[in-house]
Amino acid sequence: MLAFLHTAAVHVTTFEQLLREVDPAVPSRHVVDVALLDDARAAGGVTPAIAARIRGAVGELAGAGARVVLCTCSTIGDAAEATVSGGATVLRVDRPMADRAVAIGPRIAFVAALHSTVAPTAALLHDAARRAGRAVQLTPLLCVEAWPYFERGALDDYYAMIAAAARHVASTHDVVVLAQGSMAPAAALVGGAVPVLSSPRLGVEAALRLWHAAGG
Repeated sequence: MLAFLHTAAVHVTTFEQLLREVDPAVPSRHVVDVALLDDARAAGGVTPAIAARIRGAVGELAGAGARVVLCTCSTIGDAAEATVSGGATVLRVDRPMADRAVAIGPRIAFVAALHSTVAPTAALLHDAARRAGRAVQLTPLLCVEAWPYFERGALDDYYAMIAAAARHVASTHDVVVLAQGSMAPAAALVGGAVPVLSSPRLGVEAALRLWHAAGG
């Protein structure tokens, strides 16, 4: 089984559809825990207590038969990826995107709609660069005014605001990263020649490679 750990219910449909497009025969399970993100935002990051809850969620999925757990939340992704539980491999959804961004070029801009996403995304991109033996220059762009639109389901407005933010920095960078999985549809709205990366499809494809490598 390929399992997904989400912090927003809207991601269930998105990731299940992606999975069915890429490899429809793979069994899946989705768990949504909105409080993990809410509490991390309130605490200014993932505290030891929140990390313990993340480990517990991953452990339950592993106990239910998950060979791979894909964490779709960038804020808690690092804590999830650090979890070792029951033989399941844990992948944060934005790591494949970070690896791709580092391979494209050193000047990387990333758009985030939550304060709690900025530090984990910067750390991930630096880690990807270190692993690849490259130097990078990061430009974070915080678009907090967009998040309330996502929370109330005004997704077209949310995507438009994220796309506008990405366009603002695209011309002076080699690649633009959309730091949160919820932003993915905004990539198609940006336009221009600079690559704009989002995490869901890249994350699902990487998770599937791990799932098949683990014996399916």
